[in-house]
Amino acid sequence: MSGTQRLSAEGAVFELTEDTALLERMLLIRRFEEAVQRLFQQGEVHGTTHLYSGQEAGAVGVCAALAAGDRVAGTYRGHGHALALGVDPLGLMAELLGRSTGVCGGRAGSMNVVDLEHGLVGCFGIVGGSIAAATGVALGFQRRGAGHLAVAFFGEGTTNQAYFAECLNFAQVLRLPALFVCENNRYMEFTPIEDVTAGEIPARAEALGLWSRTVDGMDVQAVRAAASEAVAHARSGSGPAFLQTLTYRFVGHSRSDPGAYRKPGELDEMRGRDPLEIERRRLLEHDVADEAELDALAARVAQQLDEVVQQALAAPFPNVDGEAREYAA
Repeated sequence: MSGTQRLSAEGAVFELTEDTALLERMLLIRRFEEAVQRLFQQGEVHGTTHLYSGQEAGAVGVCAALAAGDRVAGTYRGHGHALALGVDPLGLMAELLGRSTGVCGGRAGSMNVVDLEHGLVGCFGIVGGSIAAATGVALGFQRRGAGHLAVAFFGEGTTNQAYFAECLNFAQVLRLPALFVCENNRYMEFTPIEDVTAGEIPARAEALGLWSRTVDGMDVQAVRAAASEAVAHARSGSGPAFLQTLTYRFVGHSRSDPGAYRKPGELDEMRGRDPLEIERRRLLEHDVADEAELDALAARVAQQLDEVVQQALAAPFPNVDGEAREYAA
């Protein structure tokens, strides 16, 4: 997400800079997830869904620090990871709706999206699968001398899985070009992390000798800065890096989660630290853009998502033989 782009909406025209592009990408993820939730409730999205609402700063900040040729392995909450990498929102929405125009032809659904063109090696429904995938990719990069980096996103609950200890140990022993990003949103599905996890999560990576940082995962600029350091370390040949982003999901774990396990007042408190609002305030305070321009940006993203939904719903389902049907007249 570099360079500038001319933006015009509702009479406001300004340059979309690298910083305003971060806000645009977070807005895109939030509006995309809101649309997915609506479509799911209308019976258009089948199976289950795990939304990324509230955690946008993590994926956007990390992916802003990556370079062409790097690869990312996401989680079952992977819509945000995909969009942060630049995966086409229309192709992703069509995939969730099971349409043949989807990024994987309508056969991956919500949790198994792959888009190698944009660096996404996969979203993994298996807890910890992203860590194993990224470790394997990093090994391949090292053996080929490619100079690229592999990133694994995963939740705090994954640190209690064998994948975590085994892969981080393997990556550190071989000094693989890997970045392990723990998105700590406080809850392992419905269980507070402190009820089932001993000690501090970063200490586990540090015990293996990994470069390690913890960052405010609700602040996209803080994430991007920390991720840039982590990426530079891992790409230098000094071994893998570990980054913990302290974040919070504003929605349930999945479609059937009423959120009754949350502490009283916690959700309202964290909504006061909405990553979109934090970045919007920063842009205003530093005179990067004014209210009208940022309102225009939000309106443009909302309009884009309306068009994405309409086009995705109009797309054909795959045929049983794998051939796409023609669009209806």
